[in-house]
Amino acid sequence: MSERLTPGDPAPAFTLPDADGNEVSLADHKGRKVIVYFYPAALTPGCTKQACDFTDNLDLLTGAGYDVIGVSPDKPEKLAKFREQENLKVTLVGDPSKETLAAYGAFGEKKLYGKVVTGVIRSTIVVDEDGKVEHAFYNVKATGHVAKIIRDLGI
Repeated sequence: MSERLTPGDPAPAFTLPDADGNEVSLADHKGRKVIVYFYPAALTPGCTKQACDFTDNLDLLTGAGYDVIGVSPDKPEKLAKFREQENLKVTLVGDPSKETLAAYGAFGEKKLYGKVVTGVIRSTIVVDEDGKVEHAFYNVKATGHVAKIIRDLGI
């Protein structure tokens, strides 16, 4: 089980393929705040709701100085289908090896329908302009989470 991040920790560096197969790195966003959210799987109801919520609020978030990156274990082809089917505007990257998910504490044991399973822990990490963790939210709900982040960040 991976360690959870806490405010003040350095955000683990990553470079992952986006829906078009282009590499996206956390370092590309230095000087801006980044909301990195981790979700179990593209094209599933909860993850679709969450991605649509981020897309619907993207102008507000970017206007407040935040970039948004969604990370799942999906391959770029599935992410592209997800983006097209749901008309998503957020940057989606795939982590099939689950190394980045684990580095952020977003992969491990969780309860699913009363059973303990190993998988993606729905999480959101807010990284500041200097690459440090500003907020770490774990075991978040897909619905209403974006509104809560906006409130918590005072946007």
